[in-house]
Amino acid sequence: MTPRVLISPEAEEVVQQLKDRYGELMFHQSGGCCDGSSPMCFEKGDFKIGSSDVCLGTIAACEFWMSNDQFQYWKHTQLTVDVTKGRGSSFSLEIPLGVRFVIKSRLYTEEESQNLAELRFIDN
Repeated sequence: MTPRVLISPEAEEVVQQLKDRYGELMFHQSGGCCDGSSPMCFEKGDFKIGSSDVCLGTIAACEFWMSNDQFQYWKHTQLTVDVTKGRGSSFSLEIPLGVRFVIKSRLYTEEESQNLAELRFIDN
């Protein structure tokens, strides 16, 4: 199966630091503007997932959720969560570390498109 979301080694290191401090984590990406369109990391359960969210998969043992509206724009791309220096203005847990998570994307190949990992919704 072709994963819909991946994580860079650098971002995975940051996630591990956050797990050591906070425990289980989750990601959510909304379709908002500014930092609202960046992937945000929360303690698992601190962000209320709704019926309009889809789970694209798991990265670094953390579920990655996205609003379905945003997913409709990105459904033809594989996403990679990466990290960059600088502070965002969100409530994401990495902000005090002086870094922020970002998304990099690329279009799926025709073959990959035929073998995509299944999405998960809140009801399943």
